[in-house]
Amino acid sequence: MYRNSEEVQQLSGKEGIEKIGELVKNIRIAMMSTVGENGVVRSRPMATQDEPFNGTLWFLTRASSGKIANISRDQHVTLDYSDPDHNKYITLRGTATLSQDRAKIKELWSVMYKAWFPEGEDDPDIAVMRVEVAEGEYWEANSSKIVMGIRYVAAAVTGGQVSVGEAGHVKVA
Repeated sequence: MYRNSEEVQQLSGKEGIEKIGELVKNIRIAMMSTVGENGVVRSRPMATQDEPFNGTLWFLTRASSGKIANISRDQHVTLDYSDPDHNKYITLRGTATLSQDRAKIKELWSVMYKAWFPEGEDDPDIAVMRVEVAEGEYWEANSSKIVMGIRYVAAAVTGGQVSVGEAGHVKVA
């Protein structure tokens, strides 16, 4: 999608955190992948909390869910975000931990969660998942679909000599 490896941005620290925050802002759902039994990767949609990104992402979940059993064996998770309308694709990797911190649950609670937790924020099975992001990759194009179409054709004709977007690797720490 990009011309060559020199175009892959390498970001870290504050710059990396800001880039991830900018990319995932307004993308409500991530596909969270965990490693299940026998090494099978399992993915499921998770609603990302609307919090400014500082290296940590928050999710509300059921403490009794399969993903929690997976995380108890292997804390490594992958989060995939996609916004095709704005040509943004992000993969983040980090470690997940679980708590039933009632103050944090109350802070993150919204009425939309009532569909999953009928007893509300006091549901005994509700838990907070904290994902400490370590690194990730992204690809984005800031052009309209028409311009992107023209660039794809030009890249095909020129053997990839026309850039169709920006790609990068981000380290949070």
